[in-house]
Amino acid sequence: MIPNITRGSRMAGLMVYLVSTDADKTKNAHTDPHLVAGDAAIMAWYDDGVLDKDDAAAIAKHLDQPRKAFGVEVLQKDFRWDPVTKERVPNGHKQADVWHCSLSLRAEEGALTDQQWGDIANDFVDAMGFTEASGKAQCRWVAINHGTSENGNHHIHIAVSLVREDGTKASTHGDYAKSQKTCRALEAKYGLEELSSVHATRGYDRAEKATAARDQREMHRASLARKLRASATASGSEAEFVRRARDTGLLVRPRYAKDTTDVIVGYSVAERPKPGERPIWFGGGTLATDLRLGELRREWADTPQAATEAAAEWNAAARNKRKANTRGPEKAALDPQLWVDYTRNATELADRLRNIPRDDHATWAKAARDVSGAFAAWSHRLEATPGPLAATAAELARTAQLRTPREHNKPVPLPSIAGAAMLFMAASSKNKTAAQTALMVQLINTAFAVYEMHQQAGRAREAQRILAVVETQLAPFTATMPKPTPVGAEPQPGVAAAAPPRAVDIARRGMAPIRPGSVVPTTPTPATPARTAPPARRNAGPGLDR
Repeated sequence: MIPNITRGSRMAGLMVYLVSTDADKTKNAHTDPHLVAGDAAIMAWYDDGVLDKDDAAAIAKHLDQPRKAFGVEVLQKDFRWDPVTKERVPNGHKQADVWHCSLSLRAEEGALTDQQWGDIANDFVDAMGFTEASGKAQCRWVAINHGTSENGNHHIHIAVSLVREDGTKASTHGDYAKSQKTCRALEAKYGLEELSSVHATRGYDRAEKATAARDQREMHRASLARKLRASATASGSEAEFVRRARDTGLLVRPRYAKDTTDVIVGYSVAERPKPGERPIWFGGGTLATDLRLGELRREWADTPQAATEAAAEWNAAARNKRKANTRGPEKAALDPQLWVDYTRNATELADRLRNIPRDDHATWAKAARDVSGAFAAWSHRLEATPGPLAATAAELARTAQLRTPREHNKPVPLPSIAGAAMLFMAASSKNKTAAQTALMVQLINTAFAVYEMHQQAGRAREAQRILAVVETQLAPFTATMPKPTPVGAEPQPGVAAAAPPRAVDIARRGMAPIRPGSVVPTTPTPATPARTAPPARRNAGPGLDR
């Protein structure tokens, strides 16, 4: 169940919207707006019949009565966008006495009865502190069932006046986090599908989807996130990340600290527009939590020289000038031996992951991000339009995004496969090779480890999504790959090549042993992967475990 909170000051306007059935005036067609819950007076006056505009006006008057009677103002900080500093700046305060929250189910969950929605709404406003259950005077409130949206989501809307019946103000401090926590508890209580309290990804609004469908293209944020994750995973420094992002066709601009031109505190990106069109910019953090600049910097060396080089690349990107360093590591020729080394690293990573506790969310997120980055880089190299590699990268990226990253400890050191993304991006040809197949086998093995972690943690939805994309989209793709050669082994002459097995099946057969204390069931015949000390990455900069 997904909560979505907004604030405003026009209770009458909100109520008219909630009962409207005019598709031209609403984001979704409301076919049967009716009450499912509310304060005692509301429920005594109205039944479950369809509400009209007169009902909306009467309900709004009732909800707003304490605020008007006591002459109470409820204010909220306001901000405006400063085009000069490229940031939000304080703009005084605004009226915000109306608290509005929608509660939506996924389309796959179907619909609830009015009784169920009514019980959920009552429990929800109790938990949020708006009723007498808080030990204070109650706020007046109402819950309206809109039925099913055009996207298939059954949902209700809850409207609350933030002026209590004794004239005091209700606190909304931490209401976003509290609503999420409350929804997780209600999911368990009412037997609904339980969303992850650990991972969170931002959805796409109706306008984005409609525009992408109209233009017959992928949504901008999905494309941007994949290219950025590939670039970040393949990079050994912040400066290299900026250059690689520009190489994928992205426009990049920094966000500077106040009164500086060399201290970068954030960034935004856009797809390069067609002639005559304007770019559509997105902040890195709005694309994914693991793409915030602060999160990306955790992987790179923090030195004065690195900061200077990064600032030079950011400034060049902001002005759409030539790169400050045109001979960076991304331009260097790669040793073919690196394919073997990173394949062995990926083998060891899959082995080690199965000993990581499932509640070590930071470590699992880091591993998922690296594997997602590798698939994203390969997608950039091979797929003219998003295909199975892009889909696999997107599903693994969900595990890389923690709802509250600061609450988790640092990830434990593990064999790094970040260089796998670098190898795929640097591939000189779009032809598939046996070396790519061998590395892909171990990347799929690692993806299965992430799948098993979610399964054992009881996150069935996340587990099923990963399994589905690997089995239904990635498996047919792997059938087109050359037959893999065992790491370090020479091909056997004269051996007839029968129908090559899928890399998915090879990865499953080659899964690393499950050790005591692991989160997955033990297997009867463990296989021990080869272990070799990895060389320094590209013979420059930090090693594999960067």
